[in-house]
Amino acid sequence: MVRHAISLAAAAGALLLVASQAHSHHAFAAEFDATQPVHFNAVVKRMQWTNPHAWIFVDVTLDDGTVEEWAIEAGTPVVLFRRGFTRESLAPGTEIVIDGYRAKDGSRRANGRDLMLADGRTLFLRDPNANAP
Repeated sequence: MVRHAISLAAAAGALLLVASQAHSHHAFAAEFDATQPVHFNAVVKRMQWTNPHAWIFVDVTLDDGTVEEWAIEAGTPVVLFRRGFTRESLAPGTEIVIDGYRAKDGSRRANGRDLMLADGRTLFLRDPNANAP
């Protein structure tokens, strides 16, 4: 009886874990607009290595000198590591160029497609399962 209860509890826990991860992962089209590409120079403030997506927080200086903070959604940490990203790749203060697609709600969030470093290296940010353009 105890063995059955433990098995049942373990199965319920696994189901909850899978359900919470499925809920937190979204399709590109649910949040981002493929008709609103963004392209800007930015300075990295910090990078958040979380699942299901990593986030890069950057400062973007506008033509009038004001600074906006943007949040750039990237692929999963595992995918980024496989592409050569490390926790040191985007240290605060790193100058980058971002290409991606703006959030549908008009907020300063974007789904990142490519990131170019000052030395000309381009890093592909997108999750290959995101169904993004």
